[in-house]
Amino acid sequence: MIYSFLRGFALHIIIGSVAFLIAVRFVDGVYGDTQSVIIAGVVLGFMNFLIRPVLKIITLPLRILTLGLFTFIINIAIVWFVKALFPELVIDGIAALLYTTVIVWAIEFVFYSTFS
Repeated sequence: MIYSFLRGFALHIIIGSVAFLIAVRFVDGVYGDTQSVIIAGVVLGFMNFLIRPVLKIITLPLRILTLGLFTFIINIAIVWFVKALFPELVIDGIAALLYTTVIVWAIEFVFYSTFS
């Protein structure tokens, strides 16, 4: 039981770090040095592991009404909050925020379908 808990936590940390590194590399308007991007990815993984499930339970009626599309809004809010915590990580504009969120979602999808 503790093994699966730690495995899930480590997977979230790795996914967050890799997703932010890919976003910095490929999305115009996302900037940051490697160290701050990796630390922001660790915080993103932590938030996705602990806070995102709570938000998904709280917003269950909205997710049902929107057929699950509100989950994307939750992801945008989490990425925005991580950006707000780290001034070294610059995400210029809403388009860069949306593209970064899509990259985080895609990396999560690939990792979870591969390692789960």
